[in-house]
Amino acid sequence: MIFRNRQDAGRRLASHLQKYANRDDVIVLGVPRGGVPVAFQVATALNLPLDIFVLRKLGVPGHEELAFGAIGSGGVRVLNRSVVEHLGLSDLDIASVTHTEREELERRESLYRGNRAPLDLQGKTVIVVDDGIATGSSLMAAIHALRQMKPVAIVVATPVAPPGTCHRLLQEVDELVCVEIPEPFYGVGQFYHDFSQISDEEVNELLDRASKQVREPQYEGTEAELRGARH
Repeated sequence: MIFRNRQDAGRRLASHLQKYANRDDVIVLGVPRGGVPVAFQVATALNLPLDIFVLRKLGVPGHEELAFGAIGSGGVRVLNRSVVEHLGLSDLDIASVTHTEREELERRESLYRGNRAPLDLQGKTVIVVDDGIATGSSLMAAIHALRQMKPVAIVVATPVAPPGTCHRLLQEVDELVCVEIPEPFYGVGQFYHDFSQISDEEVNELLDRASKQVREPQYEGTEAELRGARH
């Protein structure tokens, strides 16, 4: 399946998450930047609140596209020890890259969160949404950080991911929802007609729109009770 864009992917993903609709104990977290448009569609379709969880990949110096780990909101860092050892990365290398990426993570946290309250996930089911997952190293950092916030359950939801990554994530989360699990898998962008970069401004606009959407209370009662409540 090829998704038209992130909005299309989000709507398709939401159709696989209907059991979470209208629940007061569920929150959707988008992974900036690309995951936020997908998460916005999921949150809107399911009548759920939307927030963000910021992640930064730790790239090998000189080969930044190759990740040796990731950091996430809450100060958590996850290292891929096999990559670190194979490339002989020093503690200084790791510390230098971590410092640079942590500054960017804090910048984005401040930019996106603004005056919004800090995340409070205790007792909630968290649906973490990204626009696609390749290796899953960044999401591992997210999962470890989120566990420290004591949610009831962590659900990872994405339009597309390869089989090997899905298998690894299944060992770490309470539920994994993936619309497409293709093989071969060369990159997330190959499954989108439009995979344009998302700007910080677009992320903030979607977060603002989500915060202004009024959630309708869901009343579970008989038709007679509902008629009585209306009169």
